[in-house]
Amino acid sequence: MKMIQIILFIFSLISYTSISNATSSINDFCVADLLNPSTPSGYPCKSETIVTENDFVFSGLVAGNMQNSFKVGLFSVNVTNLPGLNGLGISAARIDIGFNGSVPMHTHPGASEILIVFQGQITAGFITPTKLIVKTLNPGDVFVFPKGLLHFQLNTGVGTAIAYAAFTTTNPGIHLTDFLLFGNTLPTPTVSKTTLLDPQQIMKLKAVFGGSG
Repeated sequence: MKMIQIILFIFSLISYTSISNATSSINDFCVADLLNPSTPSGYPCKSETIVTENDFVFSGLVAGNMQNSFKVGLFSVNVTNLPGLNGLGISAARIDIGFNGSVPMHTHPGASEILIVFQGQITAGFITPTKLIVKTLNPGDVFVFPKGLLHFQLNTGVGTAIAYAAFTTTNPGIHLTDFLLFGNTLPTPTVSKTTLLDPQQIMKLKAVFGGSG
């Protein structure tokens, strides 16, 4: 019995030491050193001796350029313009959608998204293999898009709609379905066979999105 107690005590001591060492090795922050290349785990840390308050502040979250086919402007705040986000797993964006504009079908493969409507009316939704989730949102409403799912936002009100988004990664990236299909050199017959779209319509869309073939 005494031997069992000794063994249990040793295991508890090892566990406590491991937890203590792990905790002490965690940095409070890791401000991105943007002079070095990014890695799969983020940017290397800037020396704490040269970190300033400006590494944790971004000023000027303004409307993005809406002069495009979808009448949407996006201004992102990520690790490249707010180095203090490095390693924290969060980022943000401002989304401006002109009258009758939209954020087209897209995904963020590695991030969930929270959308907060600030102005106007936005109809937002996402698609799963078995279900469509869609809701019309007004100022003060919050909508969440689960990670990796195809989703969209439409301006269904009058005037410009404005929303703010937060992501569960420091640099969410975006895969726009239209650009993936029509903004490259994938041959029109291949796109037609895999989507059942009319070849003439595909060629028209390729012209819009800069594709060829």
